Amino acid sequence: MARLLLVEDHEEIWDFLSRRLRRKGHEVALAFDGRAGLEKARAERPELILMDVNLPVLDGYSAVRELRQDPSFADVPVIALTAHAMAGDRDKAIEAGCTDYHPKPIDFSLLLKQINAATGTEEALP
Repeated sequence: MARLLLVEDHEEIWDFLSRRLRRKGHEVALAFDGRAGLEKARAERPELILMDVNLPVLDGYSAVRELRQDPSFADVPVIALTAHAMAGDRDKAIEAGCTDYHPKPIDFSLLLKQINAATGTEEALP
């Protein structure tokens, strides 16, 4: 399965997602603000990043823009996680450098399909 980085500041969400993703066989590293997310990405070299866009210290859009300046992260998929599900928000995430977008509340089955599609992995057996 894939090495993932989850950058999320709400404990309920990172706890729920990290536990469920690990049960599906993924390795999950956590960061709780945009700056820490960049540092963790550089240290852990994840195969995919789940990035909340409303983060303290450095917002997710800015973090992704900064990450994309590093050529070694040019092909790392980034899925934006956001409670903003208004018209134009998906475009804003893509313009910032995200490869996909997932609105909150999280639909875990759909998110897992997005992760599997982006990483080329298959879902682990229950």
